[in-house]
Amino acid sequence: MVSWGVVSACTAFVVGPWSFSGLRLVLGIAEAGFFPGVLLYLTYWFPAEYRARMVSLFYVGVPISGFVGSPFSAVLLEMEGIAGLHGWQWLFIVQGLLPVFLGIAAFVALPDRPNDARFLRAEQRAWLSGKLLEEQRQIRVVRDERPWAVMFNAQVLLLALTYAGASAASNGLSIWQPQILKSFGLTNMQTGLLNSVPFAVASIAMIVWARYSDRRGNRVSTSILPLGLSVVALLGCVLTKGLWPAVFFLTLTLVGTYAFKAPFWALSSETLSAGATAAGLAMINAVGNLGGFVGTYLIGVLRDATGSYLVALSPILLLEAIGCVIILVLGGHQKRLAERARAGGVVA
Repeated sequence: MVSWGVVSACTAFVVGPWSFSGLRLVLGIAEAGFFPGVLLYLTYWFPAEYRARMVSLFYVGVPISGFVGSPFSAVLLEMEGIAGLHGWQWLFIVQGLLPVFLGIAAFVALPDRPNDARFLRAEQRAWLSGKLLEEQRQIRVVRDERPWAVMFNAQVLLLALTYAGASAASNGLSIWQPQILKSFGLTNMQTGLLNSVPFAVASIAMIVWARYSDRRGNRVSTSILPLGLSVVALLGCVLTKGLWPAVFFLTLTLVGTYAFKAPFWALSSETLSAGATAAGLAMINAVGNLGGFVGTYLIGVLRDATGSYLVALSPILLLEAIGCVIILVLGGHQKRLAERARAGGVVA
Protein backbone atom coordinates (compact mmCIF):
# COMPACT_ATOMS: atom_id res chain seq x y z
CA MET A 1 0.00 0.00 0.00
CA VAL A 2 2.82 2.38 0.84
CA SER A 3 4.62 1.76 -2.45
CA TRP A 4 1.55 2.11 -4.65
CA GLY A 5 0.48 5.25 -2.79
CA VAL A 6 3.85 6.86 -3.48
CA VAL A 7 3.74 5.83 -7.15
CA SER A 8 0.18 7.08 -7.52
CA ALA A 9 1.10 10.45 -6.02
CA CYS A 10 4.07 10.70 -8.39
CA THR A 11 1.69 10.35 -11.34
CA ALA A 12 0.79 13.99 -10.72
CA PHE A 13 4.17 14.94 -12.19
CA VAL A 14 4.27 12.90 -15.40
CA VAL A 15 5.42 14.88 -18.42
CA GLY A 16 4.63 12.60 -21.34
CA PRO A 17 3.55 9.13 -22.49
CA TRP A 18 6.80 7.42 -21.45
CA SER A 19 6.81 8.65 -17.87
CA PHE A 20 3.08 7.93 -17.60
CA SER A 21 3.45 4.38 -18.96
CA GLY A 22 6.47 3.74 -16.75
CA LEU A 23 4.66 4.82 -13.60
CA ARG A 24 1.59 2.79 -14.52
CA LEU A 25 3.81 -0.29 -14.93
CA VAL A 26 5.42 0.28 -11.53
CA LEU A 27 1.98 0.91 -10.02
CA GLY A 28 0.75 -2.44 -11.34
CA ILE A 29 3.76 -4.20 -9.82
CA ALA A 30 3.18 -2.47 -6.49
CA GLU A 31 -0.51 -3.38 -6.40
CA ALA A 32 -0.19 -6.95 -7.72
CA GLY A 33 0.29 -8.77 -4.45
CA PHE A 34 -2.09 -6.77 -2.30
CA PHE A 35 -5.47 -8.33 -3.07
CA PRO A 36 -4.46 -12.03 -3.12
CA GLY A 37 -2.35 -11.31 -0.04
CA VAL A 38 -5.38 -9.97 1.84
CA LEU A 39 -7.49 -12.95 0.77
CA LEU A 40 -4.78 -15.32 1.99
CA TYR A 41 -4.53 -13.35 5.23
CA LEU A 42 -8.28 -13.74 5.79
CA THR A 43 -7.95 -17.55 5.49
CA TYR A 44 -5.48 -17.39 8.41
CA TRP A 45 -8.10 -15.78 10.64
CA PHE A 46 -11.64 -16.74 9.66
CA PRO A 47 -13.23 -20.21 9.32
CA ALA A 48 -15.12 -21.00 6.12
CA GLU A 49 -18.57 -20.23 7.54
CA TYR A 50 -17.50 -16.61 8.17
CA ARG A 51 -15.36 -16.08 5.11
CA ALA A 52 -17.81 -14.56 2.63
CA ARG A 53 -18.91 -11.82 5.03
CA MET A 54 -15.29 -11.07 5.94
CA VAL A 55 -14.32 -10.82 2.28
CA SER A 56 -17.31 -8.54 1.72
CA LEU A 57 -16.31 -6.25 4.59
CA PHE A 58 -12.87 -5.91 3.00
CA TYR A 59 -14.03 -5.68 -0.60
CA VAL A 60 -16.84 -3.25 0.13
CA GLY A 61 -14.10 -0.64 0.22
CA VAL A 62 -14.14 -0.73 -3.60
CA PRO A 63 -17.76 0.39 -4.17
CA ILE A 64 -17.55 2.68 -1.13
CA SER A 65 -14.52 4.32 -2.71
CA GLY A 66 -16.66 4.89 -5.79
CA PHE A 67 -19.44 6.35 -3.67
CA VAL A 68 -17.15 8.64 -1.64
CA GLY A 69 -14.47 9.08 -4.26
CA SER A 70 -16.65 10.37 -7.08
CA PRO A 71 -17.79 13.61 -5.41
CA PHE A 72 -14.44 13.88 -3.57
CA SER A 73 -12.60 13.63 -6.90
CA ALA A 74 -14.92 16.27 -8.36
CA VAL A 75 -13.94 18.61 -5.51
CA LEU A 76 -10.22 17.94 -6.04
CA LEU A 77 -10.57 18.65 -9.75
CA GLU A 78 -11.89 22.08 -8.81
CA MET A 79 -8.54 22.89 -7.08
CA GLU A 80 -7.22 24.15 -10.41
CA GLY A 81 -4.30 26.55 -9.98
CA ILE A 82 -3.78 26.11 -6.21
CA ALA A 83 -0.01 26.09 -5.48
CA GLY A 84 0.51 26.24 -9.23
CA LEU A 85 -0.90 22.74 -9.79
CA HIS A 86 -3.77 21.53 -11.94
CA GLY A 87 -6.84 19.92 -10.35
CA TRP A 88 -5.97 16.50 -11.77
CA GLN A 89 -2.53 16.75 -10.11
CA TRP A 90 -4.10 17.43 -6.72
CA LEU A 91 -6.34 14.40 -7.27
CA PHE A 92 -3.33 12.08 -7.69
CA ILE A 93 -1.38 13.62 -4.81
CA VAL A 94 -4.15 13.56 -2.22
CA GLN A 95 -5.53 10.15 -3.17
CA GLY A 96 -2.02 8.72 -3.42
CA LEU A 97 -0.97 9.77 0.07
CA LEU A 98 -4.00 8.18 1.77
CA PRO A 99 -2.88 4.54 1.19
CA VAL A 100 0.61 5.47 2.42
CA PHE A 101 -0.77 6.38 5.85
CA LEU A 102 -3.12 3.38 5.90
CA GLY A 103 -0.33 0.99 4.92
CA ILE A 104 1.86 2.16 7.80
CA ALA A 105 -1.06 1.82 10.22
CA ALA A 106 -1.87 -1.71 9.02
CA PHE A 107 1.77 -2.82 9.39
CA VAL A 108 1.83 -1.60 12.99
CA ALA A 109 -1.64 -2.78 14.08
CA LEU A 110 -2.28 -6.15 12.40
CA PRO A 111 -0.74 -9.38 13.79
CA ASP A 112 0.17 -12.17 11.35
CA ARG A 113 -1.91 -15.03 12.80
CA PRO A 114 -4.28 -15.74 15.72
CA ASN A 115 -1.41 -17.08 17.84
CA ASP A 116 0.17 -13.61 17.65
CA ALA A 117 -3.02 -11.75 18.62
CA ARG A 118 -2.65 -10.20 22.06
CA PHE A 119 -6.24 -8.96 21.95
CA LEU A 120 -7.48 -12.60 22.15
CA ARG A 121 -7.48 -14.68 25.30
CA ALA A 122 -5.39 -17.86 25.33
CA GLU A 123 -8.45 -20.12 25.00
CA GLN A 124 -9.75 -18.03 22.11
CA ARG A 125 -6.43 -18.31 20.29
CA ALA A 126 -6.38 -22.07 20.86
CA TRP A 127 -9.98 -22.55 19.64
CA LEU A 128 -9.52 -20.46 16.50
CA SER A 129 -6.18 -22.05 15.57
CA GLY A 130 -7.66 -25.54 16.11
CA LYS A 131 -10.72 -24.72 14.00
CA LEU A 132 -8.59 -23.47 11.11
CA LEU A 133 -6.24 -26.46 11.36
CA GLU A 134 -9.22 -28.83 11.19
CA GLU A 135 -10.40 -27.14 7.98
CA GLN A 136 -6.95 -27.50 6.43
CA ARG A 137 -7.24 -31.28 6.78
CA GLN A 138 -10.41 -31.44 4.70
CA ILE A 139 -10.30 -32.73 1.12
CA ARG A 140 -10.20 -30.00 -1.52
CA VAL A 141 -10.62 -30.19 -5.28
CA VAL A 142 -7.16 -28.69 -5.87
CA ARG A 143 -4.69 -30.54 -3.62
CA ASP A 144 -1.36 -30.24 -5.47
CA GLU A 145 0.91 -27.86 -3.54
CA ARG A 146 3.47 -27.17 -6.30
CA PRO A 147 2.99 -23.51 -7.30
CA TRP A 148 3.16 -23.99 -11.07
CA ALA A 149 0.89 -27.04 -10.94
CA VAL A 150 -1.65 -25.06 -8.91
CA MET A 151 -1.50 -22.01 -11.17
CA PHE A 152 -2.22 -24.05 -14.30
CA ASN A 153 -4.71 -26.43 -12.73
CA ALA A 154 -7.87 -26.61 -14.86
CA GLN A 155 -10.13 -25.73 -11.92
CA VAL A 156 -8.03 -22.69 -11.06
CA LEU A 157 -7.97 -21.48 -14.66
CA LEU A 158 -11.74 -21.85 -14.98
CA LEU A 159 -12.26 -19.90 -11.76
CA ALA A 160 -9.86 -17.27 -13.10
CA LEU A 161 -11.85 -16.98 -16.34
CA THR A 162 -15.04 -16.56 -14.32
CA TYR A 163 -13.50 -13.82 -12.23
CA ALA A 164 -12.23 -12.11 -15.38
CA GLY A 165 -15.82 -11.38 -16.43
CA ALA A 166 -16.81 -9.86 -13.09
CA SER A 167 -13.53 -7.95 -12.93
CA ALA A 168 -14.04 -6.59 -16.44
CA ALA A 169 -17.49 -5.35 -15.44
CA SER A 170 -16.46 -3.71 -12.15
CA ASN A 171 -13.19 -2.25 -13.45
CA GLY A 172 -14.75 -1.17 -16.71
CA LEU A 173 -17.61 0.63 -15.01
CA SER A 174 -15.31 2.18 -12.41
CA ILE A 175 -13.46 3.87 -15.27
CA TRP A 176 -16.14 4.37 -17.90
CA GLN A 177 -19.34 4.84 -15.91
CA PRO A 178 -18.67 8.56 -15.30
CA GLN A 179 -18.15 9.02 -19.03
CA ILE A 180 -21.31 7.04 -19.77
CA LEU A 181 -23.32 9.29 -17.47
CA LYS A 182 -21.66 12.47 -18.68
CA SER A 183 -22.54 11.54 -22.27
CA PHE A 184 -26.15 12.40 -21.35
CA GLY A 185 -25.12 16.06 -20.98
CA LEU A 186 -24.36 16.25 -17.24
CA THR A 187 -21.81 18.60 -15.64
CA ASN A 188 -18.75 17.30 -13.77
CA MET A 189 -20.41 17.75 -10.37
CA GLN A 190 -23.71 16.20 -11.53
CA THR A 191 -21.77 13.27 -12.97
CA GLY A 192 -19.78 12.80 -9.75
CA LEU A 193 -22.88 12.83 -7.54
CA LEU A 194 -24.96 10.56 -9.80
CA ASN A 195 -22.04 8.19 -10.34
CA SER A 196 -21.87 7.59 -6.57
CA VAL A 197 -25.43 6.21 -6.36
CA PRO A 198 -24.81 2.78 -7.98
CA PHE A 199 -21.74 2.26 -5.79
CA ALA A 200 -23.69 3.10 -2.63
CA VAL A 201 -26.40 0.57 -3.46
CA ALA A 202 -23.79 -2.04 -4.45
CA SER A 203 -21.98 -1.59 -1.12
CA ILE A 204 -25.09 -2.45 0.87
CA ALA A 205 -26.02 -5.36 -1.39
CA MET A 206 -22.53 -6.82 -1.15
CA ILE A 207 -22.57 -7.08 2.66
CA VAL A 208 -26.17 -8.37 2.83
CA TRP A 209 -25.56 -11.03 0.17
CA ALA A 210 -22.30 -12.19 1.76
CA ARG A 211 -24.05 -12.80 5.08
CA TYR A 212 -26.75 -14.73 3.24
CA SER A 213 -24.10 -16.80 1.48
CA ASP A 214 -22.48 -17.73 4.80
CA ARG A 215 -25.84 -18.71 6.30
CA ARG A 216 -26.88 -20.67 3.21
CA GLY A 217 -23.49 -22.33 2.79
CA ASN A 218 -24.08 -22.91 -0.95
CA ARG A 219 -21.31 -20.97 -2.64
CA VAL A 220 -22.34 -22.08 -6.13
CA SER A 221 -25.90 -20.73 -6.12
CA THR A 222 -24.93 -17.56 -4.22
CA SER A 223 -22.24 -16.89 -6.84
CA ILE A 224 -24.35 -17.65 -9.92
CA LEU A 225 -27.40 -15.57 -8.93
CA PRO A 226 -25.68 -12.16 -8.62
CA LEU A 227 -23.48 -12.84 -11.65
CA GLY A 228 -26.62 -13.70 -13.63
CA LEU A 229 -28.23 -10.46 -12.41
CA SER A 230 -25.22 -8.57 -13.75
CA VAL A 231 -25.61 -10.26 -17.13
CA VAL A 232 -29.30 -9.32 -17.38
CA ALA A 233 -28.60 -5.76 -16.21
CA LEU A 234 -25.79 -5.31 -18.72
CA LEU A 235 -28.17 -6.42 -21.44
CA GLY A 236 -30.55 -3.73 -20.22
CA CYS A 237 -27.71 -1.18 -20.43
CA VAL A 238 -27.04 -2.16 -24.03
CA LEU A 239 -30.69 -1.77 -25.01
CA THR A 240 -31.54 1.43 -23.10
CA LYS A 241 -31.38 4.95 -24.51
CA GLY A 242 -32.33 7.27 -21.62
CA LEU A 243 -30.40 8.58 -18.61
CA TRP A 244 -32.56 7.18 -15.81
CA PRO A 245 -32.98 3.70 -17.34
CA ALA A 246 -29.20 3.69 -17.80
CA VAL A 247 -28.67 4.61 -14.13
CA PHE A 248 -31.10 1.86 -13.08
CA PHE A 249 -29.39 -0.85 -15.12
CA LEU A 250 -25.89 0.34 -14.21
CA THR A 251 -26.88 0.12 -10.56
CA LEU A 252 -28.15 -3.45 -10.98
CA THR A 253 -24.98 -4.35 -12.86
CA LEU A 254 -22.79 -3.13 -10.01
CA VAL A 255 -25.06 -4.79 -7.42
CA GLY A 256 -24.69 -8.13 -9.19
CA THR A 257 -20.98 -7.74 -9.83
CA TYR A 258 -20.03 -6.79 -6.29
CA ALA A 259 -22.48 -9.17 -4.56
CA PHE A 260 -20.89 -11.97 -6.59
CA LYS A 261 -17.38 -11.42 -5.33
CA ALA A 262 -17.59 -12.42 -1.67
CA PRO A 263 -19.21 -15.85 -2.26
CA PHE A 264 -16.95 -16.38 -5.27
CA TRP A 265 -13.76 -15.84 -3.26
CA ALA A 266 -15.16 -18.04 -0.50
CA LEU A 267 -15.83 -20.70 -3.15
CA SER A 268 -12.31 -20.30 -4.51
CA SER A 269 -10.62 -20.61 -1.11
CA GLU A 270 -12.76 -23.68 -0.31
CA THR A 271 -11.64 -25.25 -3.60
CA LEU A 272 -7.93 -24.99 -2.70
CA SER A 273 -6.01 -26.97 -0.11
CA ALA A 274 -3.97 -25.03 2.46
CA GLY A 275 -0.75 -25.48 0.49
CA ALA A 276 -2.40 -24.45 -2.79
CA THR A 277 -4.22 -21.37 -1.49
CA ALA A 278 -1.51 -18.74 -2.04
CA ALA A 279 -0.64 -19.71 -5.63
CA GLY A 280 -4.27 -20.43 -6.56
CA LEU A 281 -5.71 -17.16 -5.29
CA ALA A 282 -2.85 -15.22 -6.87
CA MET A 283 -3.47 -16.86 -10.26
CA ILE A 284 -7.24 -16.27 -10.13
CA ASN A 285 -6.68 -12.64 -9.22
CA ALA A 286 -3.97 -12.11 -11.85
CA VAL A 287 -6.06 -13.50 -14.71
CA GLY A 288 -9.09 -11.65 -13.41
CA ASN A 289 -7.21 -8.36 -13.44
CA LEU A 290 -6.00 -9.13 -16.96
CA GLY A 291 -9.63 -9.61 -17.92
CA GLY A 292 -10.41 -6.28 -16.29
CA PHE A 293 -7.70 -4.59 -18.36
CA VAL A 294 -8.82 -6.21 -21.62
CA GLY A 295 -12.47 -5.44 -20.88
CA THR A 296 -11.72 -1.80 -20.10
CA TYR A 297 -9.66 -1.50 -23.30
CA LEU A 298 -12.41 -3.11 -25.38
CA ILE A 299 -14.98 -0.66 -24.04
CA GLY A 300 -12.84 2.19 -25.36
CA VAL A 301 -12.26 0.53 -28.73
CA LEU A 302 -15.94 -0.32 -29.25
CA ARG A 303 -16.98 3.14 -28.05
CA ASP A 304 -14.81 4.70 -30.76
CA ALA A 305 -16.13 2.27 -33.35
CA THR A 306 -19.86 2.52 -32.54
CA GLY A 307 -20.19 5.89 -30.81
CA SER A 308 -22.07 4.24 -27.94
CA TYR A 309 -20.67 3.48 -24.49
CA LEU A 310 -23.55 1.14 -23.76
CA VAL A 311 -23.07 -1.04 -26.86
CA ALA A 312 -19.41 -1.26 -25.89
CA LEU A 313 -20.42 -3.26 -22.79
CA SER A 314 -21.50 -6.26 -24.91
CA PRO A 315 -18.23 -8.30 -24.66
CA ILE A 316 -18.33 -8.06 -20.85
CA LEU A 317 -21.90 -9.33 -20.91
CA LEU A 318 -20.78 -12.41 -22.87
CA LEU A 319 -17.83 -13.08 -20.56
CA GLU A 320 -20.02 -12.91 -17.46
CA ALA A 321 -22.54 -15.29 -19.04
CA ILE A 322 -19.72 -17.78 -19.67
CA GLY A 323 -18.73 -17.39 -16.02
CA CYS A 324 -22.22 -18.47 -14.89
CA VAL A 325 -21.88 -21.69 -16.90
CA ILE A 326 -18.40 -22.37 -15.51
CA ILE A 327 -19.51 -22.01 -11.88
CA LEU A 328 -22.43 -24.35 -12.52
CA VAL A 329 -20.07 -26.98 -13.97
CA LEU A 330 -17.48 -26.59 -11.19
CA GLY A 331 -20.23 -26.77 -8.58
CA GLY A 332 -21.40 -30.09 -9.96
CA HIS A 333 -17.84 -31.41 -9.90
CA GLN A 334 -17.35 -30.37 -6.27
CA LYS A 335 -20.66 -31.96 -5.29
CA ARG A 336 -19.63 -35.27 -6.83
CA LEU A 337 -16.26 -35.10 -5.05
CA ALA A 338 -17.96 -34.47 -1.70
CA GLU A 339 -20.36 -37.38 -2.25
CA ARG A 340 -17.47 -39.75 -3.05
CA ALA A 341 -15.59 -38.55 0.04
CA ARG A 342 -18.60 -39.15 2.27
CA ALA A 343 -19.17 -42.59 0.73
CA GLY A 344 -15.55 -43.46 1.52
CA GLY A 345 -15.85 -42.19 5.08
CA VAL A 346 -13.52 -39.23 4.45
CA VAL A 347 -14.16 -35.63 5.51
CA ALA A 348 -14.93 -33.57 2.38
